[in-house]
Formats: sequence, C-alpha cells, structure tokens
Amino acid sequence: MPTPPFAPARHLVHVALHTPSHSGVGDLLSYASDRALPPGTLVRVPLGTREVLGVVWDADAATGELPEGATMRAIAGVLEGVAPLDLPWRKLVAFAARYYQRALGEVALAALPPQLRDLRPEQLARRLKRPAKATGDTKDAIDNIALSPEQETARARISAENGPFLLFGSTGSGKTEVYLRCAQEMLEADPTAQALVMVPEINLTPQLEERFVSRFGAGAVVSLHSGMTNPQRLKSWLAAHSGTARIVLGTRMAVFASMPGLQFIVVDEEHDPSYKQQEGARYSARDLAIWRGREQGAKVLLGSATPSLESWHASRPPTPEDPEGGRYVRLHMPSRIGAGALARVKRVDMNQQPRRTVFSAPLLQAITDRVGRGEQSMVLLNRRGYAPVLHCVDCGWKSDCPHCSAHQVFHKTDRTLRCHHCGYTVRVPAHCPTCGSPDIHPMGRGTEQLEEQLAALLRNVQRPDGNPARIARIDADTTKAKGALEEQLAQVHAGEVDVLVGTQMIAKGHDFRRITLVAAVQPDGALFSSDFRASERLFALLMQAAGRAGRDAAYVAAQATQAEMWVQTFHPQHAVYEALRKHDYEAFAAQQLKEREEAAMPPFAYQALVRADARTQEVAQGFLQAASAAAHAAALPGLDGTVVLFPPVPLTIQRVANVERAQMLMESSSRAALQRFLAAWQPVLQATRSQPAHKGLIRWLVDVDPLAI
Repeated sequence: MPTPPFAPARHLVHVALHTPSHSGVGDLLSYASDRALPPGTLVRVPLGTREVLGVVWDADAATGELPEGATMRAIAGVLEGVAPLDLPWRKLVAFAARYYQRALGEVALAALPPQLRDLRPEQLARRLKRPAKATGDTKDAIDNIALSPEQETARARISAENGPFLLFGSTGSGKTEVYLRCAQEMLEADPTAQALVMVPEINLTPQLEERFVSRFGAGAVVSLHSGMTNPQRLKSWLAAHSGTARIVLGTRMAVFASMPGLQFIVVDEEHDPSYKQQEGARYSARDLAIWRGREQGAKVLLGSATPSLESWHASRPPTPEDPEGGRYVRLHMPSRIGAGALARVKRVDMNQQPRRTVFSAPLLQAITDRVGRGEQSMVLLNRRGYAPVLHCVDCGWKSDCPHCSAHQVFHKTDRTLRCHHCGYTVRVPAHCPTCGSPDIHPMGRGTEQLEEQLAALLRNVQRPDGNPARIARIDADTTKAKGALEEQLAQVHAGEVDVLVGTQMIAKGHDFRRITLVAAVQPDGALFSSDFRASERLFALLMQAAGRAGRDAAYVAAQATQAEMWVQTFHPQHAVYEALRKHDYEAFAAQQLKEREEAAMPPFAYQALVRADARTQEVAQGFLQAASAAAHAAALPGLDGTVVLFPPVPLTIQRVANVERAQMLMESSSRAALQRFLAAWQPVLQATRSQPAHKGLIRWLVDVDPLAI
C-alpha cells in the first residue's frame, strides 16, 4: 500500500541519499517513521517524484520524537532482513566523502550493490527467503606448503607487529603465499574474523580466487568487482555483510565492502594506478584501506615488487637525520621461490638499427631460438589497435576524431577508425577525405600490427614438433567477449602459444611458467612525458614485465636457457634502463625521491585539482579563474602562502566528446591545510557555478591526490 506523502509519525530519522555534492541538497534529509530506526538501517524513501534507497545516518539525534501534530514525508519502507550497516563502515564512508570532497550520500549509496538500490522491501524479502545454492564447503583442515626463510620472517613480523606493512618482494618471491598464511592465521584465531584482499584489475581476480578457494574452500571466499552481474554482486555483498564470507577478493570497489569482522586487509600490487577511481568520487582504494585498517583495528599489508614512491617513502627506516622514519613497516623478500635468477636485461640501441626497424635482428633471433626450443616469449607494447593514426602522403591529412582533440586509431581487423576516448567509429576511407588521394598509410604501431608483423617474420620458423610458430594477442580488443581473457590465458598456460603479444594487461600478476623471454619494443614514449610520475610508471611496468620471464627455475634449467628481458630503446643509458638492468628498485626510488623533494612534489607535497567541463575552453577556464578570484577575495584559510593556486590550463587532451576540459592545480606542504582550504572552498565553488556568467559550464569536480596532471 503506498505511503502517504506526508504523515504524522512519532519518530524523526535522518537519511543519506545519493545526491551529488554540487546539487545543493544537504548531506542528510529528514523523514518521519512510525518507529525508531538504528543508524545504518537501509530504507526506501520518497525523493521528489521518485522512491530511492537511503541509509539512516548518525546525527545529533539519529532518531527523535516529532512535536505533537507535526507532519513530514514518511519513509516508504525498511529493508528488513539486512542488518544495519555498522559504525566502522559509516565512519569510512563519512571520511571518504569529507576527504575527497563529495556528498555523503553519493559515496554511501555508490558503495552499495546496484541491485540493492532497485529492490523494494518485499522484493528483497523474497530474495532472502530463497534457498542458497551450494557454493562448496569451507575447509576444516588446511595443508600448508613450507615457507622460505624470507616468507617466514615476513609472516612472523606481520603476526607480531601492528603495521601497516609494506611487503617489498621481487616478482616470484611468494608474496601471495604470505597473504594466504597470514589470512589463515587470523581466520583460525577468531571464527568471526574476515579478510579483504584487493587486486588492481578484474583480470587478476580469477587466478587469485582459485588460490584462495583451493586453500580455504569455496564456501569461505567471494569476489566483488564490476565485471560481475548485479545479482552476483548482491549475493557476494550480502555474504560479506552477514559474515558468511570469511574472505572477500575484489578490485578497488571492494574497499567499501561491509565486513563487520574485518581483521586483515591486503592490497596486492599496491603501486598500480588502477586503485585510484577516475569517475565520481575519485578515491584511492589503497589509501582508504590504510585508513580503514587503522580505524577498525585491522592489519593492513601492501604488497609490490615496485612500490609506489609514496608507500616507499612512508616505509623508510629510521636514520640519525630522520629518527622516526616512516609510519609503515617495510618487509623485504628479494629472493624468488623456485624461480632462480631474475631475467637478464638486454638493451638494444635502436640508433644503431636500420630506420623503421620494428624488431631488431638480435631480438628476432632470440625469439626464433626460443620458438625452436619450445619456449614461450612475450612482446609488450602498451598501445592497442593497428596504428595510432592514418595519414595522407599527398596532403598530410590525419585521422583526427571530429569530437576530440585526439586521433582515431586504425584497427585493421575490422577496417575501422576508432576514437579510444569517446568511442566514435567510422569505416576506413578508400581515399583521403581532403584531397581524394588513395595514398593513405598507417603511422606508428599498435599490438595488432606487431602481431601481424611477427606472424610474417616467423612464418618459416618451426616448433620442435615441426609445426609453425603460434602467435596470440591479448589486449582490450581481443578480450571484450565474456570469458575470452580466461580462455586466452589458459592457452598460454597450456603451451599452445609460442609468442604472446599484448599491452600492460599481460605484464603484471600472471604466473606464466614457460615464458623465458620478454621484450618491450617501444617503451621510450614515457621517458619525456610532462607527467612527473611517468618514469615511475614505466619502471614499474618494465620490472613487472621482466618478472613474467623465468618463473619456473626447473623448466629454465631443463631447457638449459636463461630468462631474458629485452628493451629496444633510443636512450639505452637512461637512468630508468640502468636501474632496470640491475633490477635495482631501491636506487631508482632514491634518485626519484631526491628529485621530487628538490621540486617539492608528492610525497613531499600534497595536491588537488579542480576540473571544469564546458562547451568552450573559454567558459571552462573562466569558471576556474572566477573560482580562484572568489577564493582570494574571501581570504580562505591557507591562501596566505600555505596553499598555492596555479592558473587554469587545458588538459593534455582538452576536448573529449565535444566537451572542452580545463583544470587548476593547487599544492600545499600540509595535507591538513589543503583539506581546510578545500572544505571552505566548496560553497564558493557552488556559488560561482550558479552565476549567469558560467551558465555554459557542464560540470566541475575536485580530484584530491590526483595521479595524472
């Protein structure tokens, strides 16, 4: 029976709803209820002409009595059968909203499963009454493998100390086994304990899930990521929320999973930029994991072979000049488990190669030799498609996207030009659209072209069984179909592929046992980027890629070979490649941190961006300039020199989908000072947005601790 829009009721409840921070609606809206509801209760409430999901929230009086005869819009229903979201979860959401400058309800509701937002109370009640399908048992007895001395030392320190911990382990050092053993100890010590294990990308979830399920049983483990269907996500969320699931594996979204018994958090490949959300509330799941662990009393373990410089700096040991050191505990595992020596790095100076060479003669020979011995090779190029652009030889026309300030990428497989920013797609023209010349050619190379060229170069190369070499490609284009990635990876693991070509998707996290050679064919683009983090990301990518080679020492020994990492570069003496040659992350990090400190860049300073989107660049920059002027006019805290506002500038790709984009950077040596300024600036930004002069503004947003500037 529909609830009347206004009804007398005895109790007042404050509810968080999904409203954007710049909508002008407050964080909490008040509703009437015929009974007291504890904070965290999920309710359906009217909002305008709609009925939406909300969360009863803490307030000075989360519930209270209304004055006699007072009326107020009443809640439409309570989602019975779902326990209220606990105080630690509500604190996490409140902190994320406050720190990342978003509305409380926006963060809270985005953290809940989409299907939960759509179900009415009676629909959810029917779903909860359904008998659960058998998912497998939880193992009572677990057979453990022996730990190496380094693994045992790490495990013991994690058990004995509070952390948070940074597990700095080389590729193949057995970090996952440490995760498993630490989780096992905590789950065995407390029957209500739960563990959260995060990975940066969806494609790494299945193999990690397999490891955890084989150790703990299918009944104890659930996954949580955006690649799941809405019913699957709801089922996993309910299992975590009720405590039925002891272990939750997921991507960045899983940091908001409701886990009342949370005692252990793992952030695997903690350096990966995928942990930073790039839409809506732009949170860092890694940083929220640290905060959540501290607030909820859970131990936090960050793991990486190439830690982010922020985490590396935060785990620095005490010195006479810095007696306190960092706030993280650094654990080191330099040795590979059953994987022998790290790959030997070979640099090919492309200045000495014939012009337009794609595969240098030494690299091609090395790949050929491995195919002949039945070994596998991996070729890395972080650019999909056949070529980045088509161009006309006669008039210079290029395949620019009409909606973006970027080129359309040539995809030869289906003869299309695609914009990788807005998705605009057209057929490849038979003649130049400008001058009519048929002489149009691809410029540059993508993974699709590498696959084609390798097939031609290796067409006469035979495997030990006499069959021709088999080449496969894994990138975003070949893995669109459901299950395609798993199928392709299974072929690689089964030895049905001799040379694997791909983007960064294949460079991290995968345990390829037969790959003995990895090659990066065009890595130089990141060396001279305007992004101060570009060198750090390139080094991490190449180190991770090198770690895919020679992971099985017994196989390498049986083949009487040596794992190799080849780098084709025009700058062979660059510091990035020098550190890579020595597998010396520590020297690379020290050099980078020295440069960052001298330039007052993160982690020695704190940053935020305000971005504006409009139909013209003038409107976008005009809004940012006006907001900056208003901040100075209001003498907001920090503008006496603690916080610096830079002039607005266009983004590197300033137009996407016919929307012009501009940004304004702010920096401070104090995180607290920057937060005080941003909090005071929010109402100024909203007031500036409402002025007639900025009518053409489409949207604006704040990005705290941005990863790309």
